[in-house]
Amino acid sequence: MAQAIDALRHGWPLAMEGAGILLPIETAMAREATCGHLLISAARATTLKLANQRDAAVPHAPVMIRGAEPFDLDLAVAVADPALDLANPLKGPFKAEPIAWQEAAEAAMELARIAGILPAFMIAPDHAGEAQPVSPGDLAQWSDPDRLRIATRAKLPVTADDDSELVVFRKPDDMREHCALVIGRQMGGKAPLVRLHSECLTGDILGSLKCDCGPQLDAALAAMAEEAAQGGYGVLLYMRQEGRGIGLINKMRAYRLQDQGFDTIEANERLGLPDEARDFATAARMLDLLGIGEIRLLTNNTKKVVALETHGISIRERVAHELPSNPHNRRYLATKRDRAGHLLT
Repeated sequence: MAQAIDALRHGWPLAMEGAGILLPIETAMAREATCGHLLISAARATTLKLANQRDAAVPHAPVMIRGAEPFDLDLAVAVADPALDLANPLKGPFKAEPIAWQEAAEAAMELARIAGILPAFMIAPDHAGEAQPVSPGDLAQWSDPDRLRIATRAKLPVTADDDSELVVFRKPDDMREHCALVIGRQMGGKAPLVRLHSECLTGDILGSLKCDCGPQLDAALAAMAEEAAQGGYGVLLYMRQEGRGIGLINKMRAYRLQDQGFDTIEANERLGLPDEARDFATAARMLDLLGIGEIRLLTNNTKKVVALETHGISIRERVAHELPSNPHNRRYLATKRDRAGHLLT
């Protein structure tokens, strides 16, 4: 898996067990590659007006398409990248065809998301180069949260509270290192105030006004410090899953689409990416490794409650975490409320 992710980032093909050779379109190094078929997402197929075809009508399922002529890389890129739609409005016609290797196709789409690239591949291309072998079973094993371990821990006084400890987690073949900041003294018999916070470089570090991530992070730390002052404790789970799991580059692509008038969910769909791809199973595993089975969850997202309970964490209380909007994130928050079910006013 680690080698396969690296291959996709470098633009090298995969030899996917059950599917054959798949070349990532966005990063492909093989400039002379040509093929008869492409693998794209169902959401991207919808934007290409293919959803009325039976083999492109299943939501969230990969779609295989062919054109009237073979695809070269330039045409494949125009099909894969929605940022090029205005410059290439007359693509097609394309025909969706049945996929005999559904599990392998779904694994390829997930691998692209993990690698942070557009989920689109040339199928069995000529002149693709040497391929990296991988199988759907490798993905299943790599995704298993039970492989997560505590790597190290140390005292870390922070601005919100100087009685804090940082616990760092990792898997043996995953470069992402999740961490938990424990504020106050952890003790048995008390349900801590817990916040699951997904990494947001633009909001947490740069002070972006397009989201509410930075203010949410600061407010969560302040609430946990107050909890500690009253004899309890708090735990911030800082998850390395930028952009709700689609990565920084794809998040910026989504922002460009939002500037064209699409909301945050529509933008992800046009990219062929899920609007929610965060790994809540890993968050539950982190709590388990900390010896925490019952929590008070600081969130407006009821799906987080359900996801953690599904993975064995008892939610004693959902604690609201709503902050004021600004002119730049008002539509984003309204979309989270109206389309994603967040409990916001």
